[in-house]
Amino acid sequence: MMKEKRIKKIQEYVIGHQSASLDELVTVFDVSKNTIRRDVQELVDRGELKKVYGGVSAVRKKLESFQDRKIRNKEQKESIVKKASSYVEDGDIIFIDSGTTTIGLFEYLKERHLTIFTNSIDFILRAIPFEHLNVISIGGMLDPKTNSFSNPRNLDLLKDYNIKKAFMASTGITLSNGVTNASPLESELKKTIVNRSSEVYLLVDHDKFDKYGLMTYCSLDEIDYLVTDKIPNNSYQEYAKNNGIQLVIAN
Repeated sequence: MMKEKRIKKIQEYVIGHQSASLDELVTVFDVSKNTIRRDVQELVDRGELKKVYGGVSAVRKKLESFQDRKIRNKEQKESIVKKASSYVEDGDIIFIDSGTTTIGLFEYLKERHLTIFTNSIDFILRAIPFEHLNVISIGGMLDPKTNSFSNPRNLDLLKDYNIKKAFMASTGITLSNGVTNASPLESELKKTIVNRSSEVYLLVDHDKFDKYGLMTYCSLDEIDYLVTDKIPNNSYQEYAKNNGIQLVIAN
């Protein structure tokens, strides 16, 4: 196996298992311990993994400010929301998650006649001039890190509504940890939305693959449509095929 490919596989393995010993990596990749040490050190130097006693573990990234995340991969996020918006029809009852990708849906939906549940403050404020948008706020505690309302007290509000399509955001996704989120305050809401929605659309750019946040709010097999900007590696393609997930690549 070529060095770069092996290093990538090591990274994926450690992220998938959250941690691994050097001896374990030697066995899995069938190379010498010196080779594993060099490969692991390269990943540590890149900031992808961190050393722990006897091995390495995945790095859990801190949540950046909303504005910093909004700027990153701006063109890719634009293509993702444009593609995702094509699945919305007039009269739909939908949920739009808070996030720097999902907020981009507004420009493509503002002229539609829709009922929209959201916890995104930015979406609520932008929707004020558009009377044909029936926007229902989830409410709860203000979280300035995500520009959203979180930890709502009245999740029973959702039990009487039939949400047709939910457009979800994520800090990162892996095959083992599923769809993750950096804010514990939002996780219960996200879980409820996924369970209450007929169709779940996950909007993530290519940088979100093989990364994970503090909490998992659903497994990947609970997603119906995975909308991203690049074709993911074979393991994700195979998982999508085996679990009935429609992989949508935005052009």
